[in-house]
Amino acid sequence: MSSTDLSRRLPLFTRERLAVALIFLQVGYIAGNWAPKVPEFAARLKLTESAVGLMVFFLGLGSIVAMPLVGWWVSRHGSHGLLRVLVLASAPVFILINWAPDVITGALALAIFGAMIGGTDVAMNANAVEIERHERRAIMSSCHGFWSLGAFLGAATGGVVIDLGGNAAHAIVATLSALALGLLARPRIFPDGPSAVTTVQEIAAPTTLPFRNAALWLMGLMCLAGMAPEGAILDWSALYLRSDFGADAALSGIAFGAFAAAMAVMRFAGDAIRDRFGAVNTVRVSLALTIAGLLIAGSAPGAVVAVAGFAVAGLGIANLVPVVFSAAGAMPGLGKGVGISFVTFFGYSGLLFVPSLIGFVAEHFGLAIVYVGICIPLLVVLAGSRLARYADRED
Repeated sequence: MSSTDLSRRLPLFTRERLAVALIFLQVGYIAGNWAPKVPEFAARLKLTESAVGLMVFFLGLGSIVAMPLVGWWVSRHGSHGLLRVLVLASAPVFILINWAPDVITGALALAIFGAMIGGTDVAMNANAVEIERHERRAIMSSCHGFWSLGAFLGAATGGVVIDLGGNAAHAIVATLSALALGLLARPRIFPDGPSAVTTVQEIAAPTTLPFRNAALWLMGLMCLAGMAPEGAILDWSALYLRSDFGADAALSGIAFGAFAAAMAVMRFAGDAIRDRFGAVNTVRVSLALTIAGLLIAGSAPGAVVAVAGFAVAGLGIANLVPVVFSAAGAMPGLGKGVGISFVTFFGYSGLLFVPSLIGFVAEHFGLAIVYVGICIPLLVVLAGSRLARYADRED
């Protein structure tokens, strides 16, 4: 039976696909709530832009430590059991962040935050790859669409809750909402245990060891370059609108909210676009939109144009990373979970570490130049775009 025949017989959302979509929604919602929280967090702890960058470094450090550990676990035991724990453990991160009374505890809270979202990201992407294999149809872009939808909801509502109810109310609302999503997903998670676990022999001697696989390294760099603008918008767009255009917390949150909403729309269409035009063409057109949007945002004369630029960038970034994830997960000669954890590690380096460097650049040159300059590393995506062909399914 061909993959097309099988996919036609399945409902649009199977029980397992719904579960992984809810997890993506949860992680996006948590990440989105961080965007409007940044200006308040910086003001409460009296942080300069360089100091904010240093604090974001700890967020990235937590993720980078957690991701290879989660990748190791998933490669041996599958993602099912770990995801059942992480969807609950990730929920109360904003209580920790809100409680932090000083820089040291703030850095620790952000490191825990990073570990939770980074570890969950590896596990949920691995679970989505296994569902794609099981159902023989593309779901990765729509899964990331749910992440973007969650990020939009978190960013759009988070700033409003902070303005109306304060930081404590925001922490409680964000925690309870994330917990509800986790509880809905938990009993439906795809049981990818023995059937999806890499054997000891595959781990010890895959056809191509990941550290010797030049194509996988290039995919990792593509993921890093593709996620760096996302991190720059997540962590700095609210401060950009506030410092350069005098926006309040609610309007500042809309910058990332518009970006995330545009990403959500394009990602929900992304699986069909990828199936119709192919992964390589999808990546190249997405790259052009990303660069155009960042240039608009960085050269904007006012807040409205900047928000519009972020939205255009969201349309482009939407399908860059999901296609690379699918390609890495389907790359021949690698143990299951190895490719996805490898490129996710690189991607989160872009998402979480690059924004920490932005603080030092912004303090001397301003945030506008950052959004223009971050287009340059995106040329790596163009150089490696042919590798996206691994994401195209064969019947």
